[in-house]
Amino acid sequence: MITIRPSLFPLAAVLSLTGTALIAQPGGPGWGGPGWDGPGWDGPGWSERPGARRAASPEGKVQVSTFVAEGTEAAVLGQGKITVTEAPAGGGVTNPRELATYEAAVIDALAGSGYDTATPDPAGGQVAEVRVLRTQAVPEEAPHKPVSGEMMMGVSNHGSMMGMALNVDLSKPRKALIATRLEARIKDRTSGAVLWEGHARILTRESDERWGDGQIAAKLAAALFERFPATQQIARR
Repeated sequence: MITIRPSLFPLAAVLSLTGTALIAQPGGPGWGGPGWDGPGWDGPGWSERPGARRAASPEGKVQVSTFVAEGTEAAVLGQGKITVTEAPAGGGVTNPRELATYEAAVIDALAGSGYDTATPDPAGGQVAEVRVLRTQAVPEEAPHKPVSGEMMMGVSNHGSMMGMALNVDLSKPRKALIATRLEARIKDRTSGAVLWEGHARILTRESDERWGDGQIAAKLAAALFERFPATQQIARR
């Protein structure tokens, strides 16, 4: 009796350190057979593997909301003398150095809006109360699995096929996203009436050297007073 052993088909593999390794073993008419033209490689589960891509991050985008008092009192906004000080409510950043950085950014923005910030009037004029809040918006990512994958098999009258997708993820877990919120309230010093108030919020990556206190303070203050004193609710980069 003559025994015929099936021939061994070559094994093909493509490896990408940033994406997918595909291993295929054809059992039918070849690479162009019907078994390879079906939905397998492009179907659900192959292009949306965990870790295959990362969603767009909201990092660096600023959200702004401002409000103007009704009536004639708001007509004095953007003119005269103004003093910048820490808001009395508390609950925000208490480090004197950090707070001074944000107050300085607000002073620059107010000066650009028409105020006299160089010679404040202790008995009159306006007062801008500033508060800075910082919270963790998104925690640090868990350690990634260096290698993960999926396997699929199929059989037809043209033969059989086997497919394997390997996801090789050598990236480091991303640090936490920190939300920094700058709040400002402008009041008439004599009457105590609130003339204007607003807040600006930004998300930045923890320990990212691109986002020091100076950079965050400047961006938030510029966005907060960009259209001063108009009421606005916008999101900008």
